[in-house]
Amino acid sequence: MSFSRRNFMIATGVAAASTTVLSACSSSSGSGTAKDDAPKVSGSKTTEIPVGTKADSTGPAPEVKGAVKGGTIYSLDQFDMDHLDPAQIYVSTEGAITRPISRGLTGYKIDEKGGCILVGDAATDAGTMKDGGKTWTFTLKDGVKWEDGSDLATTDVKHTFERLFAAFVTEGPRYVQQFLVGGDKYKGPYEGKSLASIEIDGKTVTFRLNEARTDFNYTLAMPGYGLVPKAKDTKEKYDKQPFSCGPYRIGNRSIGKSMTYVRNDHWDPKTDSIRNAYPDKFVFQFGYELLASTDRYIADSGNDQYSMSIFNEVAPERIAQVLTNAKLKKRVLTQVDTVTYYWPINMTRIKDLKVRQAINYAWPHQQLQTVRGGVSTSEIATTVLSPVTPGYTKFDLYGVDKKPGGDAAKAKALLKEAGKVGQKLVIAYQQSDNAVKSAVAIKNALEEAGFTVVNKQVDKSTFYTQIGKIDNDFDLFAAGWSPDWPGGYSVFYPCWSGKNIGDGRSNYAQLNDPSVNKAIDAASKIADVEEANKAWGNIDRMVMELAAVVPDYHSIRNWMYGSKVGNVVYDGGNTCVALCKLYAMK
Repeated sequence: MSFSRRNFMIATGVAAASTTVLSACSSSSGSGTAKDDAPKVSGSKTTEIPVGTKADSTGPAPEVKGAVKGGTIYSLDQFDMDHLDPAQIYVSTEGAITRPISRGLTGYKIDEKGGCILVGDAATDAGTMKDGGKTWTFTLKDGVKWEDGSDLATTDVKHTFERLFAAFVTEGPRYVQQFLVGGDKYKGPYEGKSLASIEIDGKTVTFRLNEARTDFNYTLAMPGYGLVPKAKDTKEKYDKQPFSCGPYRIGNRSIGKSMTYVRNDHWDPKTDSIRNAYPDKFVFQFGYELLASTDRYIADSGNDQYSMSIFNEVAPERIAQVLTNAKLKKRVLTQVDTVTYYWPINMTRIKDLKVRQAINYAWPHQQLQTVRGGVSTSEIATTVLSPVTPGYTKFDLYGVDKKPGGDAAKAKALLKEAGKVGQKLVIAYQQSDNAVKSAVAIKNALEEAGFTVVNKQVDKSTFYTQIGKIDNDFDLFAAGWSPDWPGGYSVFYPCWSGKNIGDGRSNYAQLNDPSVNKAIDAASKIADVEEANKAWGNIDRMVMELAAVVPDYHSIRNWMYGSKVGNVVYDGGNTCVALCKLYAMK
């Protein structure tokens, strides 16, 4: 199973959104059994991510205690990235791997205790809001340069956001395109046309929005809004070789096998309050299944001592071994995530509500949790929202808590009522050892309930591209989502609003229910935080009453790493291992 399309979003209730974001933070360490020590998703605390000051936005980033410069950090991961062009990035692994080479106007600054604040990245601060949030202004820092030594200019910033409207940009977030005045008619800059709602004056950029968005500065911190130089924009080709203004640049790349980052000599740490740059090089290695990477971490020899993973976690087959061994467990970063993994049901193909309800009743939650490695890796889900996301309301419409192994009898009865016994389901899942085991468990459970199941493996690196096509041939897909900033809007608008149906969009179920659409629009305008959160909880229930999805689990991450990788910490803003805080021990 892949990472979610996105891992993170802002505290909803537009009045409060400009000052704080809520994000889950929890960890586990020490000895004992894996089960006893496993953190719980339900009940985990949330922490505020406030807006930092101009001083907080001023570089250099604080030094990591004990860190040394030099050496190489390696990675052991399953798959290469489908996209590196920021405009196309909405998968969290792609966002994570581009943090050392891509900068935005704003970003997240993390501290040694795991907390984070929103700061100006290439901008001098986190922005100035006017007109209640309909106008936002940012000023560029002096000295920010591209990898060829040229200065980052406001013309680059304007071009970055105008190119989001180009026809070839299909995979990234759509918030800015939706918010900008005139964005509904704009087609991009490549025919010489400009978008008037992005104004530049010297080193200042002003965005004029068609609705008040007090969270716009958080939106711009998403990897999907990383900056692109106008002079080096190669359109579709940019996806394979992006240009850097971060501390590293791409040295070489063998698609599907490896990618190397080397130092960007034109990066000035005085301009960057977020990133450190201790290793001389990063070598990302692809093609390693979870078991293979875990066994290499356990053996901890040669270059593997300097290795970590962006995606690969401890293999389910090794969870108990690793988490009950005090020595091994010291080399595991454990983190409750904001993600909910789920299986959207294609509403254009499975139109009968009773059939969709039957899928939910038959779902083998407990068996799948066992495949993943048990309670140390996940908590069974009954809702779209994670328990650590504002707006979460606990409910269970399909009896999962009472029958976590599935209720085949109830499912079969619903199929009989619908006259659909033997209903064919084509299920898409990724090519990995763990996904294959899960697919077998799902096929067995659904066929016991009266379905006919066809499992289809889809290439890992292009999985989300394929399931994101409107005319795909699948009835269910393995997917997942974390809020783009904690709260309901960034979950329900991108994934469940009928306004966000299209190739490359995140409404995989293609749900287009008028009541849900209306409720999402209304909730996004509620200023009172508590009332807004109630509204998002109600929308969650509406989606589940339509049985548009099978919630599967809320994730607990367990990333293992080599013994000579220093300062492996969690980036709560981007929900990933913080690559720019690592160092290679001498």
